Amino acid sequence: MSTQENASASRGFWRRYGWALALLLVAAVGAGVLLWNPRGKTPALAPAARGTPKPAVEPKTGGTYTEALVGALGRLNPLFDHLNPADRDVNRLLYRGLLRFDARGLPQPDLAEAWGIAKDGKTYNLALRRDAAWHDGTPITAADVLFTIDLMRRDDLPVDPNLRTLWQQVEVQALDAYTIQFRLEEPFAPFLDYLTFGILPKHVWEGVAPEEMVDAAPNLMPVGNGPFRFDHFLVHQGQVIGIVLKAFDDFYLGRPYLDEFVFRYYDTPQAALAAYEKGEVLGLAEVTPDILPQALQAPRLNFYTARLPRLTLVLFNLRQNQVPFLAEASVRRALLLALNRERMVKRVLHGQGMIADSPIFPGTWAYDPQTPRVPYDPDAAARLLDEAGYVLGDDGVRAKEGTRLHFTLSHPNTATHTQLAREIQRDWARIGVEVRLQPLPYERLIADRLEPRNYQAALVDLDFSRSPDPDPYVFWHKSQVTDGQNYSGWEHDRASTLLELARVTPDLTKRTKLYYSFQQIFAEELPALPLFYPVYTYAVDQQVKGIRLGPVFDRSDRFNQVTQWYMVGGGAAMPTIAVETATATPEAP
Repeated sequence: MSTQENASASRGFWRRYGWALALLLVAAVGAGVLLWNPRGKTPALAPAARGTPKPAVEPKTGGTYTEALVGALGRLNPLFDHLNPADRDVNRLLYRGLLRFDARGLPQPDLAEAWGIAKDGKTYNLALRRDAAWHDGTPITAADVLFTIDLMRRDDLPVDPNLRTLWQQVEVQALDAYTIQFRLEEPFAPFLDYLTFGILPKHVWEGVAPEEMVDAAPNLMPVGNGPFRFDHFLVHQGQVIGIVLKAFDDFYLGRPYLDEFVFRYYDTPQAALAAYEKGEVLGLAEVTPDILPQALQAPRLNFYTARLPRLTLVLFNLRQNQVPFLAEASVRRALLLALNRERMVKRVLHGQGMIADSPIFPGTWAYDPQTPRVPYDPDAAARLLDEAGYVLGDDGVRAKEGTRLHFTLSHPNTATHTQLAREIQRDWARIGVEVRLQPLPYERLIADRLEPRNYQAALVDLDFSRSPDPDPYVFWHKSQVTDGQNYSGWEHDRASTLLELARVTPDLTKRTKLYYSFQQIFAEELPALPLFYPVYTYAVDQQVKGIRLGPVFDRSDRFNQVTQWYMVGGGAAMPTIAVETATATPEAP
């Protein structure tokens, strides 16, 4: 395929699937790397981050692990869990997909044990395992996969609308009971990302009318295919306060060491931490910044950290005539040199972040470890502006030929983003750049500023959750300048060609080289200023062993190695839980 054909195919596909990497303006605080340490307690690093040490004791089967979730039960159905993060955590143990992704973002076998991609990049064949069964013993076949995809295509079900759009454009057929073929209209290398969806059992759901599916009984009495199976709910005063899962003896990757996995629901992170302190739970699904200092005081808690798939950065409107200096690469570099990002992470995020240098996440297969780092160097920033002709005026603001280095920085009106914006404002003032801050609700920032390109600079977060493939096309390709998400208006022919080729090239080695080259161009041009990647912190009592946590693409990725978790001494009783009744058929939550 020629470069022009590649570009056409890539642009055509993206017009339909441009949702894949949505821009989210959310609080930039993610619980994470514990660089801030008020009493010198060192959080335990995940073994995956240090190599895989030999276990201190031989793992034994048995024991109950209880974890605190913030939220409430919704529906235990993977088609609907985008509506409720707490459901997604539970579903991760109940349901499996065709593929899974490792910490580097590389696809790994799951229900599909092997796959092949045609040379044209448009046909994918997957072979299912023949030893996988549902929790009721029924074999898993291609019919279950096709049934699930047909449900995701329906307009009358509350599935993720973005997934609906994709699956309505992909042809799927069963070549036999254990072989499935997917045919795309155009080559799209990140397609494997979309094969991680949880499969539903056809024999359980096929008798349920679509209009009844949202409130159907199997949502509360699920039959899954994961390492744990549903057993019963914990109910107190008519409300579901928890769910008990049992190890699935016939799980195709091997029975978990743990006998039981229990989730308990809490309204706030503070309530979850209090439950740990009272002995009700052994783990916290997330340690948020507001409970971090208190959590660090718990002597038996081990902390596991992971980089989240989010990037906080400053976007520039390179096409704004009122601020022509932002179109100068030397000015943008000076602005980045002037930012004390380490201080921002320490002061504003309480150490909960990693300095960013690329729009592609470190630790993944596509990240170039040779990407240049830009240090904090305000003196070098001032020299660059001097060389560019911007002279410091009597008012403390630089100018060239009557054009002052003055612009507006729009930002979400959250407490965290406001603090970050003020830090940025102070840093730039020190080198003679005057910035006016404009706080806005995130909906207005997107609708009134970014989408109509009616802004000068903006502090934003890009969220790539559940997208292991980097595919930065939507934010930086020149075809997305007018009506896509290339809000900066960056038009770089070479960078765009690299992104086009990377989206249609199945060969991973070739794709890696293409992304490496793109990152070098990005580092030279700096169409936006990367600030940091937030990180996620998970805390578990020290009697639970075998936990490994690398970079995650979704919070539920903490369960990637859950079958290897075990209790010290071979098992432990579940902490006392006061409930009035435990039932598999509670009142609707």
